[in-house]
This record gives sequence, structure tokens and C-alpha cells, in this order.
Amino acid sequence: MKRFITGIAVFALTSGMAFAAEDGAAIFKAKCAMCHGAAGEGKSGPALKGTSLTAAQIADVLTNGAPGKKAPHGKALSGLTSDQVTAVAAFVKSLK
Repeated sequence: MKRFITGIAVFALTSGMAFAAEDGAAIFKAKCAMCHGAAGEGKSGPALKGTSLTAAQIADVLTNGAPGKKAPHGKALSGLTSDQVTAVAAFVKSLK
């Protein structure tokens, strides 16, 4: 029984992480791609592909803006939870 419960817990965690990755990509496509490009290549906003920032740093910039500047993503990211911002940051970090 313990193995069964452990197996279900592992499955739930891994499927939740996969969902978060998909969710980050979908949110990026809906809220970010219009300025940053579908592949993060940059359009009217800066290129994000291949950034040297960590996912945590990306999430911080999304939430608080760059140091010394106001948060530029207030309207675009309004209504997102911190988990969703983290998922978007992970997706941006995955762009190569």
C-alpha cells in the first residue's frame, strides 16, 4: 500500500510539473509573444532567448521590474498567480 501511495504522489508531482511547463508556454504565447516574439527572438520588446538570467531572476523581473525601473509587465501579467509567473519564467529560461 505504501508503494502505491508513493507511486501516486510521484505521478502527481511529475504530471503537475509537466502541466506547469505547458502552462508557462501557453501564458507566454498569450501575454508575452506579441512583444517578445513566439520564440523569444524579440519584436518590440527585447529578445529573451538565451538569456543569462536564472528562472528565479526572470520571475523577479516579471514581478518587480529591473532594478531602478518600475515593473513593465503590470498589465500584461495582471491576474497571474506566483506559480504562473514561475512557469512563464521557466519557459523563458528554456528558450534556446
